[in-house]
Amino acid sequence: MGASTVYHEKQIKELCALHALNNLFQDKECYNKIQLDEICRSLAPNEYINPHRSILGLGNYDINVIITALHMKDCEAVWFDKRKDPCCIDTSKIVGFILNVPSNYKIGFVRLPIQRRHWISVRKINGQYLNLDSKLDAPQAIGDENQTMEYLRSQLHSNDKELFIVCTKGVEKDQTWLLPEYRQDGVR
Repeated sequence: MGASTVYHEKQIKELCALHALNNLFQDKECYNKIQLDEICRSLAPNEYINPHRSILGLGNYDINVIITALHMKDCEAVWFDKRKDPCCIDTSKIVGFILNVPSNYKIGFVRLPIQRRHWISVRKINGQYLNLDSKLDAPQAIGDENQTMEYLRSQLHSNDKELFIVCTKGVEKDQTWLLPEYRQDGVR
């Protein structure tokens, strides 16, 4: 991948979790549908209807699948308490962010009264943060760290959106994804 190349998968079926993971790690071969379906089976091996994905098997994976997939990369997804301000995050210690947002269900141009969830990754690439939402035609520049914190604040202002910080397991364990003044354990 060249210095100015940004990898961006676009939405197919209900595979936004797959796209969010591959976009986050900037690698089209990082994960595939077969792997995520296998994770679903391992999480619920005796279930005829798997609770971790769409009944039709088209995707719509839940956070348990994402967390298990991240473990394959020695990473964790840390749920961010939206009562806190995102400025407490030490962005130098993280891989990026995954947002879970509501999404309207459409067939063609007709919007159905069904509320779905959508996964979006945000990552710093080439010195700026990008919204790598698979529903966008291309990655969308958010800007520098201050602009990204403002973007995250605006996203978290809504009660129906969730933020996950993606970091390595060691960073999660030591809570070094938090700036030192915000850590509970006093690690500096």
